[in-house]
Amino acid sequence: MEAQADTFRDSIATVDKQGKRNWIYVQQPKGKLYRYRVMLSYVYFVLFFSLPFIQVNGRPLFMFNVVEGKFILFGAIFWPQDFFLFGLAMMAFILFIALFTMAFGRLFCGWACPQTIFMEMLFRRIEYWIEGDAAAQRLLNKGPWTADKVRKKAFKHILFFALSFGIANIFLAYIISMKELGHIVRDPLSAHVGGFITIVAFSGVFYGVFAFMREQVCTTVCPYGRLQGVLLDRNSVIVAYDYRRGEPRGKFKKNEERQIGDCIDCMQCVKVCPTGIDIRNGTQLECVNCTACIDACNFMMEKTGLPKGLIRYASENGIAEKQPLRFTPRLKVYTLVLTAILGAIGYLLLSRQPVSGTVMRAAGMLYQERGVDSVSNLYRIKLVNKTAHNLQLQLRLTDAGGQLIMVGHDRVPVKADGQGEGTFFIVLPRQAITRRKSTVHITMYAGHQKVGQLKTTFLGPVAAGSH
Repeated sequence: MEAQADTFRDSIATVDKQGKRNWIYVQQPKGKLYRYRVMLSYVYFVLFFSLPFIQVNGRPLFMFNVVEGKFILFGAIFWPQDFFLFGLAMMAFILFIALFTMAFGRLFCGWACPQTIFMEMLFRRIEYWIEGDAAAQRLLNKGPWTADKVRKKAFKHILFFALSFGIANIFLAYIISMKELGHIVRDPLSAHVGGFITIVAFSGVFYGVFAFMREQVCTTVCPYGRLQGVLLDRNSVIVAYDYRRGEPRGKFKKNEERQIGDCIDCMQCVKVCPTGIDIRNGTQLECVNCTACIDACNFMMEKTGLPKGLIRYASENGIAEKQPLRFTPRLKVYTLVLTAILGAIGYLLLSRQPVSGTVMRAAGMLYQERGVDSVSNLYRIKLVNKTAHNLQLQLRLTDAGGQLIMVGHDRVPVKADGQGEGTFFIVLPRQAITRRKSTVHITMYAGHQKVGQLKTTFLGPVAAGSH
């Protein structure tokens, strides 16, 4: 019996001993936490489907154009030159994930993961609407192919693919912008055959995930689910079964004083689990912390007159020591670190200069003598405008005593979200040159507003005795 009870440790609930798929028929959850998740999902859906339509200064609020290396976050544009910012942000984000999981378990999976939100709050609810609850779905699938079954299955899968096609197009809008997507939709199909085939293929992937793969994505594909095994510890917040209170299990008998544990072995926690596990076996890879089992157990406890909370958010140490969940010093430290990380990411993204660029001395040229008291270097400058406005940039030498002389135009024109370049001389007094290579600073102005600063090296002669 002990060996049989431990089979969950070396196999998953959705695959049998022969390696075949065990289809999970999930009973529709009900309860306070499920209502909170439903309300939160409405917020997610509104944000997901509306954000591509929102523009700031003529730009999308978010755009992630990997092909062109153009990224827009909160209306601010980022180019490949800003890659180091993304590198630092990604490192901080990975650390954030690790700390968040160590502190709060897979809270993200159950409450915020797009896979869970779309599966449980959209596709699964449509399935309940068309085919009925878990018992009705099981009977329908095992029954013969009647006209009613064909009608329900066809309607469900057509609706699933239509939704998948819409979701794929919204994702495409996050990549190329809703404005560009609108142009593609209005153009003749013959002008975008390759793109249409691609979007249909992506729609097929989404359809396959939500119609067939489902929980397999969480249990076998998602790397985050695998990571939890090494990130969780006995103090992590998880959805846990209070075995000290619940064991030994036994059926509920009315008007009988209960001499055993509070678990009445009703299996409701298993029936509502979207990954088919028994939470009473302890922390498992497949658990996504969706809290459906908490609602189901609380409902049965209430009906039988037993205290709620047999399954609840807790830590393993909290269950073992019979302590309520509290904000421990460890959680406080992790929360402070997470807040600091988010603040650092925000600072990196918001504190960058609106104009960036590179300054290079003219290839193959050294310094030039200007009379008897000055030395000059010739430079090329390439600028990237990260604003939504056309700019006429004036360059000024910050270092005292020097002079910046433009070649040709006195300003460098740079189009919105574009690039520009120019040529100029930097002239320094001979007495100000004390090294072979000196650092000089160039400040860029758009009118009277400072929009960025660059630095470069100035090459000049060195007087005897200098170094």
